[in-house]
Amino acid sequence: MSEHVSEAGESGSPYRDGERLSVVANALELSQVSKTFGGLRAVGGVTFNVPERSIFGLIGPNGAGKTTVFNLITGVYRPDTGTIRFHNQELSTLKPAQIARAGVARTFQNIRLFGQLTVLENVLVACENRRKAGLVSALLRSQRFRRDEAEMNQRALELLAIFELDKMADETSTSLSYGNQRRLEIARAMMLEPKILLLDEPAAGMNYGEAEGLKKQIRWLRDRFGLTVILVEHNMQVVMGVCEQIHVLDRGETIAHGTPEEVRKNPKVLAAYLGEEVDGEGAQASREEAAS
Repeated sequence: MSEHVSEAGESGSPYRDGERLSVVANALELSQVSKTFGGLRAVGGVTFNVPERSIFGLIGPNGAGKTTVFNLITGVYRPDTGTIRFHNQELSTLKPAQIARAGVARTFQNIRLFGQLTVLENVLVACENRRKAGLVSALLRSQRFRRDEAEMNQRALELLAIFELDKMADETSTSLSYGNQRRLEIARAMMLEPKILLLDEPAAGMNYGEAEGLKKQIRWLRDRFGLTVILVEHNMQVVMGVCEQIHVLDRGETIAHGTPEEVRKNPKVLAAYLGEEVDGEGAQASREEAAS
């Protein structure tokens, strides 16, 4: 998608030339959100706000509760306590399909494509809740249904072109490379016409060049579609290179929040990732190691 990335401007972004402009609202607000499974607290009192049209990172060591937070936002789980508001709409009482229709889309940590379907069909699966034609029109193959079908196909092909997958539209999804399967998942999520996009480890398994391309794709999607993007990722090359704010979890609790530079130097973050307390000269050495 190099030609698409090169056209991306900064007019749609709340950030310009490294300086944050005024953001009129938060797209997503979590307040004191907690979730316990069988006595084990997976998330404890997590609170953060995600500015509209920003790229926001949610990071932490394995088992920190990042994917659980995604599952709470998208309705897979309901929080035991706290509130989750999306554009001032409470999400915790809604079902996953209702949350998706409200404009929240996600990808998954483990790739979840339909292996027997083609690349195009995998994207079209996500448009069912956007169809205008009803069941009767579909059974009768009415003109309205055919027009609806043509519109959905056209949109799916446009999305595949953005991710440079249009030439593979008729191939089965499992025939794609790992990186292309990741991109196909993002294209499928975009078919929902989301206002906020949750990406769960999109750079997993990618090499350096693919990860650099992913960073450009994320920025371009935000600017082109006016999206808010929340990124869960272990690849610090991607996180530090694309996120404007980062929230750090460890064992289900918040340990840091700030800009990439602030988070990079935070002793609690270094301790969580390196598995030991650091201070003084040890902290400086750890910062240098983390930066490298």
